[in-house]
Amino acid sequence: MRVFITGASSGLGAALARHYGAAGARLGLAGRRLDGLRDTAAGLDAHLYPADVRDATAMQQAAADFVREVGVPDIVIAAAGISVGTLTEIAEDAAVFRAVMDANVLGLVHTFQPFIAALQPGSVLCGISSVAGVRGLPGGSAYSASKAAATVYLEALRLELKARGIAVVTVAPGYIDTPMTQVNPYAMPFRMTAQAAAVKVVRCITRRRGYAVIPWQMAWVARMLKWLPIPVYDAVFEKAPRKPRNLPT
Repeated sequence: MRVFITGASSGLGAALARHYGAAGARLGLAGRRLDGLRDTAAGLDAHLYPADVRDATAMQQAAADFVREVGVPDIVIAAAGISVGTLTEIAEDAAVFRAVMDANVLGLVHTFQPFIAALQPGSVLCGISSVAGVRGLPGGSAYSASKAAATVYLEALRLELKARGIAVVTVAPGYIDTPMTQVNPYAMPFRMTAQAAAVKVVRCITRRRGYAVIPWQMAWVARMLKWLPIPVYDAVFEKAPRKPRNLPT
């Protein structure tokens, strides 16, 4: 099996790499931090690509090298992303909005596009969205908007590729215990370890599920949030704790 994963230098991407690597997969691992990629790849059959998913050219080069050295992937997982608090009224946050949207939405395009023409029937593209995309969260407008856009983009892509026998799997996790969430100054119900989340993502990929929220408890929360009337939602979440605004490096 050949698997290409972005965001593999830490968190869920690294956990997915270790899961597939332990099963004998040949890996392509992309991420912004080469040291993190090396840690992830220890003992695995992996090609490393220090690349930012916001850089379309870098991702095309990584994909071309992987196909040349390893072959066309059976599974491509877009797990890279940025989560950070934002406020529209703060001028310098405009650049943060762009960084979040570029990574979380265009990063999916840059990850998948170089591979699609060569993919064979039975292949799977998996994009990691988030429960945060179900409703807009105060203080997290860029992140919520990016994950809502990611979910809809992946849905369209799923329909576009269905006739070719290529599955597009959208996984929307709740809270995962990673450096991205460890800065959150609020309770995170049903929080999963990265390893537990990876097992659930792999199960979704194996079953070729079109859309799944993990864990199952958060799936029920997502359903409830989706259908809450606006006045009720506003009353509950208007004063909700906000995510810190410092952009991860």
